[in-house]
Amino acid sequence: MRVDEFDFELPEELIALRPARPRDSARMLVIGPGPLALADRGVRDLPDYLREGDLLVFNDTRVIPARLFGRRLRGEAEARIEALLHKREAADQWRAFVRPAKRLRIGETVEFAEGLSAMVAERGEGGEVLLSFSAAGAALDEAIARAGEMPLPPYIARKRPADEADLADYQTLFAREPGAVAAPTAGLHFTPELLAAVEAKGVGTVRLTLHVGAGTFLPVAAETTEAHRMHAEWGEITPDEADAINAARAKGGRIVAVGTTSLRLLESAAGPDGRVRAFRNETDIFITPGYRFRAVDMLMTNFHLPRSTLFMLVSALRGLDEMKRAYAHAVAERYRFYSYGDACLIYRMDAA
Repeated sequence: MRVDEFDFELPEELIALRPARPRDSARMLVIGPGPLALADRGVRDLPDYLREGDLLVFNDTRVIPARLFGRRLRGEAEARIEALLHKREAADQWRAFVRPAKRLRIGETVEFAEGLSAMVAERGEGGEVLLSFSAAGAALDEAIARAGEMPLPPYIARKRPADEADLADYQTLFAREPGAVAAPTAGLHFTPELLAAVEAKGVGTVRLTLHVGAGTFLPVAAETTEAHRMHAEWGEITPDEADAINAARAKGGRIVAVGTTSLRLLESAAGPDGRVRAFRNETDIFITPGYRFRAVDMLMTNFHLPRSTLFMLVSALRGLDEMKRAYAHAVAERYRFYSYGDACLIYRMDAA
């Protein structure tokens, strides 16, 4: 498919720069279950759309302060460098997107903070480099935590710097496993009160791990979906988690992915029979219209960027024409978009 088929108009003032407070006071557009069915609700209404025996699947990844600022010295010349870590390759190595990339050569060193530096081991496309750091393992993790900033999405970072509030705002209630450089933003809407209301309905919960990479924000430069290359992300579903998912489905419960990251991991681990297997690996699954879903019946997610892989994913779940109509409705009704914005609850078209 042509990438420009996934374009739509979005007024810039609808891009949310801060989350709703409290988190579960955000609005929620329900899409489905019937064709062209739209309902303007709130996140707190989520239990109304769930049934006893359903299963909510969360991503428990934790965002690390992955934006680093440093300097490269070349003789008398100094260049300021910004690095956004996106994928760990070894105890002392991270792949990162750097700016300005043209100022770095293989073998050069960037000083990020006192006692923390990195050598450029490789250069890739689109400003990507492989950085070999002067520390490794837990020592590197601690150094990054001291020197780094929360990696707000570019559409927020262009408008304001990260601050103290983002340290809490950009983590979900479930954040446990450090390694993400972007939040699984659908999970940001949950509060202890909302979770209790869901559980009181007899709905189960499972927590998986997918470390979200910065590639989620990269524009799709290719002209067709077939030509686009996804960046891989690391994820894990334990045997116990897989058993819980399969047991819920066997009893007639619906699998409700909270966030596109949970959905992508579930679909990566599902076999042709729909059963979810234990998984501990990287995934670069790319879901576009025509994909046959195996594991997920419903998706709770935020509103996504035009021409993005995530808008392609929700269009696969519900149909491109219907998602364009839903997004046009959201714009007309002044929903708040993107990471700190409002939510959608989407029924899979063929599962409605």
